[in-house]
Amino acid sequence: MPHILIVEDETIIRSALRRLLERNQYQVSEAGSVQEAQERFSIPGFDLIVSDLRLPGAPGTELIKLAQGKPVLIMTSYASLRSAVDSMKMGAVDYIAKPFDHDEMLQAVARILRDRQEARQVPNTPASATTGRSSEKVVDNSNGEIGIIGSCPAMLEMYSKIRKVAPTSSNVLIQGESGTGKELVARALHNLSKRAKAPLISVNCAAIPESLIESELFGHEKGAFTGASAGRAGLVEAADGGTLFLDEIGELPLEAQARLLRVLQEGEIRRVGSVQSQKVDVRLIAATHRDLKGLSKVGQFREDLYYRLHVIALKLPALRERGSDVSEIANAFLKRQCTRMDRDDLHFAPDAEQAIRHYAWPGNVRELENAIERAVILCESTAISTELLGIDIELDDLGEDDFSGLPAMTGSNSNEPTEDLSLEDYFQHFVLEHQDHMTETELARKLGISRKCLWERRQRLGIPRRKSGATTG
Repeated sequence: MPHILIVEDETIIRSALRRLLERNQYQVSEAGSVQEAQERFSIPGFDLIVSDLRLPGAPGTELIKLAQGKPVLIMTSYASLRSAVDSMKMGAVDYIAKPFDHDEMLQAVARILRDRQEARQVPNTPASATTGRSSEKVVDNSNGEIGIIGSCPAMLEMYSKIRKVAPTSSNVLIQGESGTGKELVARALHNLSKRAKAPLISVNCAAIPESLIESELFGHEKGAFTGASAGRAGLVEAADGGTLFLDEIGELPLEAQARLLRVLQEGEIRRVGSVQSQKVDVRLIAATHRDLKGLSKVGQFREDLYYRLHVIALKLPALRERGSDVSEIANAFLKRQCTRMDRDDLHFAPDAEQAIRHYAWPGNVRELENAIERAVILCESTAISTELLGIDIELDDLGEDDFSGLPAMTGSNSNEPTEDLSLEDYFQHFVLEHQDHMTETELARKLGISRKCLWERRQRLGIPRRKSGATTG
């Protein structure tokens, strides 16, 4: 069981974090300051140290030296984000902004401990400072550290592109739905680049208030705005010599887009409130789930910035498009959660395996991981059922040619489902044929879906519900 040291002077926060970690099968010790931690414990003996940045006496960054190579996760208030990035330059493995939610903390802790375990198994892994939150990570020993599970044709093509693009200094735009692992691609590009020993600074543009984002990215001078009591460097400067990953770049305000364009065109930044510029050497990787080209046409995204970003475009497929990868990823997540929860007896029941393969996973890999974590926590037997996964397999989630179990159609519109008849065609034919003599509940039951799904399908396909007593014309 991993042993974690919490160093936090706020008793309420420290106690709450301890309870959270202990509930998730971690052994926890705690201290209120660096001095107390030194007096009570052998700091290098812990698997992970989680420390507040600002403590009475010495700052939390002092623990980086005292830990002698053991990972240190720094907690910081939003106002100290700049200092947190500085702490990463000093050797902290990551930072997390307060107030954090429980899932975010648990994911960060699990990822750090897992990465440390993998680093021990694979020596000479390129090190990088990263604030990554994604967790679908494995080490690909034969082809370098790609760090993504899956071997479907679309992903194999993605790996090939990553290896070609990584050694260059070209800007990269990663496109894909939320939860597909865009940050993993950014991390792989950085780790396989010539900048691997420099920082990888990750910024979620959607998570920073619009009024602060220019200051956070580009820094500011003293007096630049109300509350700017001192000058401060920005995250672009923190990434100097390394890689800047801007996630959800489609959420970046137009004013900040103009400043970012200057970074890409001139290789320089100007802090908010300054008249002087300074040079920076940053490789930019951006990611979005939005259509930037479409946004640029309606004036919501700068067209010149779009073309600067679109030097190399990588498109991540959705999980539902990755075939058997979903089962491979699910099994990897199950193994990981079983290790965390100290359970080695769990497996997916046949119905759960089928559900995992056929469910559309609108939240992609992130949703799959959360579903499996929940199932492992709640499972009281050795078999994880579909019910524990918390997913509802409906008509939308079956394969396009998987008609097994669906009722046959009869009468004038009857056609046995064939390869030429899609599920939407089948649904429309069946509903039109039977809605005059079946209730909505009976229709839904025959189709193997919920009434809600039946209603949603009617709306999407334009099949109005027959009113009572209606006749066909």
